[in-house]
Amino acid sequence: MYKGSYPAIVTPFKSDKIDEQGFRKNIKFLLVNGSSGIVACATTGESPSLTNDEFESVIKAAVDETKNKVPVIAGAGTNSTTKTIDLVKKAEKCGAQGVLVVTPYYNKPTQDGLYQHYREISLSTKLPIIIYNVPSRTGCNILPKTVARLATDHKNIVAIKEASGNLDQVSELQMLLGNDFDILSGDDSLTFPMMAIGAKGVISVVANILPKQIADMCRACLEQNFEQARQIHLKVFPVIKALFIETNPIPVKKAMELMGLPAGKPRLPLVEMTKENTVLLRKQLVQFGIDL
Repeated sequence: MYKGSYPAIVTPFKSDKIDEQGFRKNIKFLLVNGSSGIVACATTGESPSLTNDEFESVIKAAVDETKNKVPVIAGAGTNSTTKTIDLVKKAEKCGAQGVLVVTPYYNKPTQDGLYQHYREISLSTKLPIIIYNVPSRTGCNILPKTVARLATDHKNIVAIKEASGNLDQVSELQMLLGNDFDILSGDDSLTFPMMAIGAKGVISVVANILPKQIADMCRACLEQNFEQARQIHLKVFPVIKALFIETNPIPVKKAMELMGLPAGKPRLPLVEMTKENTVLLRKQLVQFGIDL
């Protein structure tokens, strides 16, 4: 169901208000460069800093701008099952074609708690659900056996954004679930090796600034042209590392600003990139061949 490059699009701000015109401009840029879909209001979109009204306005704008050319996936996860279900229903009402639901953060549920959490969400909606596993941010790792149980019991749980950084875990997911369940990379630096194992694509940060390259790499992997994909991966890799020298999405917003793409400052508690790191980021973008 989900194959290719899905940029986790930033939420651009002007004077701390959502820049809808800039948001729509960025969507056009991503679509013309081959992106398979748009993931809005995810971590890269600063979801923890958005109000419910802002969440709805962003999803509505994304749905309107994409015009059903590609799916819009809404980041709708919280660490409360009830609040998550409310956001999922809002996303469905706004026209989203899928939801990305992060494992609950801070409260650290057991594997059975995770199962029950996703079960209740699944029963509340007809939308396809993508589990988001990112232990470095949540302090919680959903295990492959739990994912397989969920996928077997609930047919609208169709994919996982896997960002554990553990390729053994990716291999186990692939062994348990096969090709009927979509594994998407949640780590730009691991997209190529994950797709070599069997992942179908990526929910990407770097695709905000290099959408064609990431789409081309995913396409090459899906066509089993791993040498072409490897060459793209190695070329993009230094940029990926530069985009994570500070907390995401601080660097990617700065990169977009340097490139003349709408981004604006991140919202507190995130702050702008330091001058020293901006120099390093600019250097990698220029070395890649981006004209700043």
